[in-house]
Amino acid sequence: MYIQAQIQCNGFDENQTNRAPIRSSLRSSSLHRRTILVKSCCRWPVQPPLFMPVPPPTHPAIAELDAIRSVLKESEKVVERLQKQEENMLQEVTKKAKDLHDKEFKLPNQKPIPCLDERDACFKCYKEHEKDPLNCANVVQNFAECARRVKQQVSLTDK
Repeated sequence: MYIQAQIQCNGFDENQTNRAPIRSSLRSSSLHRRTILVKSCCRWPVQPPLFMPVPPPTHPAIAELDAIRSVLKESEKVVERLQKQEENMLQEVTKKAKDLHDKEFKLPNQKPIPCLDERDACFKCYKEHEKDPLNCANVVQNFAECARRVKQQVSLTDK
């Protein structure tokens, strides 16, 4: 069973329909008003929760941040020094590699071409006597003898 109750709150009368179960053991009207479960108008309205700003970091956190920043600065200085050192070492290694390459792959001392004069004399003679190459027989014979001598010298040194 539900009832309609009149509620007085802060000197104001409000007619409000509240549906609350009546206790069957209490039938008198004076007790009846006391036993009805009614929402009171006297309550403060429910406030939405307040959002408090985040408090600034405490002193130990600031000290920790300062320590991290100082370590970061030191690390950056170390990185700069290492980069400079790397550049210097790279220049040194490049120079040493170039020197070694020059020493290792240097062309050996060129030996003079044997019988160069005799060969040049043959070419000159053939150009002068294009129509009669037999006139160059002596020059060609000198070149052949020079070639035999060099060949003998090379064969003696290889043994």
